[in-house]
Amino acid sequence: MFNLKNEIILAFKRNKIAIISATLILLISLILGYFLEHYLQFYLNPVVEDLNNKVETGVLKLTFQNIFSNNIQIVFMMFAYGIIFCSSALVLAFNGFFTGYYVANSNDFFITALLIIPHGIFEFSSCILACAAGFVLFNFIYKFVKDLFKTKNQKLLTRFNISFNQNFDKLKEAVIILAISCILMVIAGIFEVYITIPFAEFVLSMLR
Repeated sequence: MFNLKNEIILAFKRNKIAIISATLILLISLILGYFLEHYLQFYLNPVVEDLNNKVETGVLKLTFQNIFSNNIQIVFMMFAYGIIFCSSALVLAFNGFFTGYYVANSNDFFITALLIIPHGIFEFSSCILACAAGFVLFNFIYKFVKDLFKTKNQKLLTRFNISFNQNFDKLKEAVIILAISCILMVIAGIFEVYITIPFAEFVLSMLR
């Protein structure tokens, strides 16, 4: 019998190395993005200016639909890039570098942190899990292909079915972790639109 709670716990336990690896990638890229701000300016400043311009001109509206649509694309991009030798790590690292650079490039560290942390807790967690799900997806593909060609005394379709069934749990775990990532991104979108700015204004008003 399928027990969702147990399946989620099992997926996280079996793939804790992938999750820890993704966490380290994000943390290291955040730190490097912050401290290497001067060196990254040539590459990332045009991205920041383009983003600010889109917000100011109304091309990019800070609505839940727009924010969630943009962020969920990144989530699925990281998952899909897992097919290409864990390339999801590159997407996660870029986001880490960009965020670190953005904070370092801001005029006020404290205010910028207030405008990132409330929803960032959920958004970063979502990105970490999306990247980890990409790693697990790659693991599934690697094991599936390896088992598919391990024996050649059976028909290809038979080998395909056997290999798929043997490694199905790994694919299931990747999808479960991705699903949790999507849920966290929904929460992040709600926080970013409805909670982050009021929270920042409240904290700043208390400090005046």
